[in-house]
Amino acid sequence: MRAKLIVFLVGLVVLCGCSGSTPATNMVRQYEVIEIKPSDISLQSSYPASINGRQDIDIYPKITGFIEKVCFNEGEQVKKGQTLFIIEQVQYQAALQTAQANVEAAKAGVATAQLSYDSKKVLFNREVVSQFELSMAENQLLTAKAQLSQAEAQETDAKNNLSYTLVKSPANGIAGTIPFREGTLVSPTMPKALTTVSDNSSMYVYFSMAESQLLNLLRDYGTTARALEEMPDISLRLTDGDMYTHTGRIETISGVIDQSTGSVSLRAVFPNTEGLLRSGGSGNIIMPFQYENAIVIPQNITIEIQDKNYVYKVIDGVATQVPITVSKNSNGVDYIVESGLSYGDIIISEGVGMLRNGTPVEIKK
Repeated sequence: MRAKLIVFLVGLVVLCGCSGSTPATNMVRQYEVIEIKPSDISLQSSYPASINGRQDIDIYPKITGFIEKVCFNEGEQVKKGQTLFIIEQVQYQAALQTAQANVEAAKAGVATAQLSYDSKKVLFNREVVSQFELSMAENQLLTAKAQLSQAEAQETDAKNNLSYTLVKSPANGIAGTIPFREGTLVSPTMPKALTTVSDNSSMYVYFSMAESQLLNLLRDYGTTARALEEMPDISLRLTDGDMYTHTGRIETISGVIDQSTGSVSLRAVFPNTEGLLRSGGSGNIIMPFQYENAIVIPQNITIEIQDKNYVYKVIDGVATQVPITVSKNSNGVDYIVESGLSYGDIIISEGVGMLRNGTPVEIKK
């Protein structure tokens, strides 16, 4: 009986030992993956922009005098040749009258000198007067003619000065503010303009693009001229958040890079038929970029280490960390991969934040 009990206890110990030493099965985690395929995608980039009239003309007086009348209102649409200001004319009218009188006197002087010369010439031919006297008469005639030319020039100058008392618009446009009113003494040397006339029939919109973005753009099109010809129309977002009704075109790309910012200035033109845009305004240029047969991946399946982007590619059942280069143009959701991946690659699309390089993975069916 005792022997049987000992055998039973030994067998129980053996059974317990065997059950406790059974190893746990190593589980390989399954992950969602993406197979890289070519995609067509359109992205938009936004650039701060400043708005200017096609032509902003500062109006300065050409003469000195007191403003007698202001002939327009601020913000009014004005036409080329329209009188904007009248400067006091009395002194310039008097100057013109004096100049005209001097012209008449000079004409009389020429006529008198001409008579004297003709008379001396006849007498010289009859050998009554000497060559000296004839020459003196001729010189007096030339002097009288010179005095007439001088008087006529002064008359022209006086006429111009009188015409300058009417300060006119040099172009069609919208008039700006009026800092000087009736009774103000103005002159050509004044530091501030009488007003500004802005040609707002179409508007110039200026914005800047990083040098690297411009290089990518020019590589896509080949040359600057071709880029300007083939680039798609662009849009303008106004400061209130609304999109401007009309699209615009990029007209010029600066040939000089701003060394302080590393950017290049571009100019676009937008129609302004409704007059909604005003010179001095601001907004944001929205430029579309079309990519064909591109490698597009979600941004949230990448990891960033020291300003470099990585993804986990499945190679022989193992998560392998590979670096990728992405385009600077982004919609905030996806990346366009420029290098590091190829069509047909399998990349992990979930849990990448917890993965480690070399982790065995299984593709989730």
